[in-house]
Amino acid sequence: LLDALLDTGTPVVTVLLAGRPYALGRAATESAAIVQAFFPGEEGTHAIAGILSGRLNPSGRLPVSVPRTPGAQPTTYLGPRLAHANDVSNIDPTPAFPFGHGLTYTTFDWTNLTVDSQEASTDGEFSLALTVRNTGRRPGTEIVQLYLHDPVASVVQPVQRLIGYTRLDLDPGQARRLHVTVPADLASFTGRDGQRITEPGTLELRFATSSTQPRLTARVTLTGPQRHVDHTRHLHAAFTPEA
Repeated sequence: LLDALLDTGTPVVTVLLAGRPYALGRAATESAAIVQAFFPGEEGTHAIAGILSGRLNPSGRLPVSVPRTPGAQPTTYLGPRLAHANDVSNIDPTPAFPFGHGLTYTTFDWTNLTVDSQEASTDGEFSLALTVRNTGRRPGTEIVQLYLHDPVASVVQPVQRLIGYTRLDLDPGQARRLHVTVPADLASFTGRDGQRITEPGTLELRFATSSTQPRLTARVTLTGPQRHVDHTRHLHAAFTPEA
């Protein structure tokens, strides 16, 4: 039925009421728009109507990846390098829409990334800041996502991990400076001895609109001895917007 509608040439908005992501075939590229509503409940139709009419400006982001092909399901962005390459299988795992993806009726510009110090000890933290501006013509909410990439570790890691995010409500033309604190604990992982450790080395902190769309990247270094961390470790980066 969906293919028949697309064949008419009439713009089609595909609304998905589903509990999991599906490979959408042609609809992923030929739909005029796609609304992933999941199971929105009793008031879901009002919310969907508000988004389609423009009364509401959507700000949701995908908590899963939407596969490009049926064979790529199930999939996750939390994979090591081989899980992302397509030269070890005839199935391309590249998603149609990645984890963290989502659109709004306005646009945003991210600039002026600064890092207080390029180095911190394995029990320290990094302080960063960036500016986000609403460059569109209507109010909107931007979701700033922060991913950590560890290029070299003693144990294979996912290519990147989401370590924090925040929402920024901005009027047209409005800009806000966002300060971010990243504890070294967030670079920890389970080592060869089964204990969670933070080890020295170079890291990338990627501010992104999704897991495949980095906007600004800072390269930083942890120094000092390898350190064991326990259940008291920090679990998220802290975001503080300027008033």
